[in-house]
Amino acid sequence: MKTPLVFSLALTVALTACNTSRSISNSGYPAHSSRHWLRADQSTPAEFAYRGELSEFDVLGIQPDAAISEDDIQKAIASAKAVHLKPHSSILLVQSGATFPDAAMVEALQKDFRVTPFSGIPPQTGKVKSGDKMLSPPSDYAKALRLAAARGGSDVILVYWGILESLREDMQSKTVSWVPVVGQVVPDEVQGMRIRIKAALIDVSSGSWSTFQAASFQNEARSSAFTRGRSDQGQVEKLKKLAYDSAANRLATNYGK
Repeated sequence: MKTPLVFSLALTVALTACNTSRSISNSGYPAHSSRHWLRADQSTPAEFAYRGELSEFDVLGIQPDAAISEDDIQKAIASAKAVHLKPHSSILLVQSGATFPDAAMVEALQKDFRVTPFSGIPPQTGKVKSGDKMLSPPSDYAKALRLAAARGGSDVILVYWGILESLREDMQSKTVSWVPVVGQVVPDEVQGMRIRIKAALIDVSSGSWSTFQAASFQNEARSSAFTRGRSDQGQVEKLKKLAYDSAANRLATNYGK
């Protein structure tokens, strides 16, 4: 039986690099023919497809194009209240851009709180069909969100956003040398990835809110053309878990009584 000759190129200088970013709610691996980020599951029904992000103005009840007086600002200052969480508070959890929050975030929060997952799909513009009628979507999304939370018995609403930033470096060499290696697949790309998470905590009763940013995390992975997608999604899942655990701990520490 012949022993297969296994070898690799000595990979040296990083000649090219590509920067990309994507939402945590649209974190699937990109098609080879495009740098546009796609859903991880291409069989997902259209109604669950990624359709963009919620705006902070949407969830905090601020209309940036409305006329605002100095008196409005002073009233807001007088009525502002700190947002607190009690042990086992009930949270309506919203992941911006996602039909439902990632399971890792739900699990991280359930250690200290009761969690009700809720849709983070951005509100539609124009009329929508409901049965035989065409209805206008709620004009005040923030109040509609608070009403949904109140009817579900939630004390607070937690809306969070996240971005994954990637730097890809193609490893190419000007000189070629042959060396024995174990295995037949040679990594030819290094991908560094970073995750950043921010969140808004909204009191259902008063509408008062507070925002915070969780700690950012990053890692690096080498891959070949055959393992690129699996390696990328492995990075995504590891970083999400780290960021979600950090966000949940910060929430319990900074806002819990």
